[in-house]
Amino acid sequence: MMSENTDLTVPATSEPPEIVPAPASLVPHLHEVAILLDIDGTLLDLAPTPREVWVPPGLAETLNLLLQRTSGALALVSGRSLNDIDLIFAPEVYPAVGGHGAEMRLAGGSEADAVKAPPLDKELKRRLAAIARLSPGILLEDKGYSLALHYRLAPQAEKVIYEEVSRIRAELPGAPIEVLPGKCVCEIKHAGFTKASGVRELMRHAPFAGRRPFFIGDDVTDETVFAIMPDFAGLSFSVGRRALGVDGHFDAPDDVRAFLAQLAGSGTNSIASR
Repeated sequence: MMSENTDLTVPATSEPPEIVPAPASLVPHLHEVAILLDIDGTLLDLAPTPREVWVPPGLAETLNLLLQRTSGALALVSGRSLNDIDLIFAPEVYPAVGGHGAEMRLAGGSEADAVKAPPLDKELKRRLAAIARLSPGILLEDKGYSLALHYRLAPQAEKVIYEEVSRIRAELPGAPIEVLPGKCVCEIKHAGFTKASGVRELMRHAPFAGRRPFFIGDDVTDETVFAIMPDFAGLSFSVGRRALGVDGHFDAPDDVRAFLAQLAGSGTNSIASR
């Protein structure tokens, strides 16, 4: 176990970190930090389809305690829309960056404070949606600001999905879109905004401004946030893989949930060592 460290730092290394230290050594004072959390594959276990994810017992209580003890400086950072996030965590409503940075909500229970991108063009959506008919098991998810093609149920379709997306992009070279590869998903969104741009905007506003962010994520899209944490003297942690450039990693979402529960249960101003 590491000793308490009010500077929120861990030893620098060129190798992927082996473990996440005890909460006390990372976040000795909750009133000084902003807790930023990806959802799928980080807080919640991945499921065969996006609609099958579920919030395990106790997680909402943990998040609510952390929200209270950080004076509201906890936010979910997701590729999902705010509406989708709210459906998953209902009846709870949390501060969030949604749609890969397309939407932002500073406080739970409020409407979106900022929308950074228009919905995808209808004709483009139609062409991309047709890819789902190429193989049974490809699931289409329309997020408004983006469109996702999930192939967890059809892993053999990965190659043809990316080939078709590339073909469509070649035919529409002026379309301001970006392709995001993920865990058994190919997502197409407007260019010009990312989870990192959403987090930068979030950190400009109370109660997040002036705090040190503590971000946990698992996927390729979270790497943009990993990259900007040093700009805020923050920390980042990966889940399920030892990503380079982060300060530690968790093996699985249940380890993240256990870590956060310990963090939430340790008091407002300080965190007792294990």
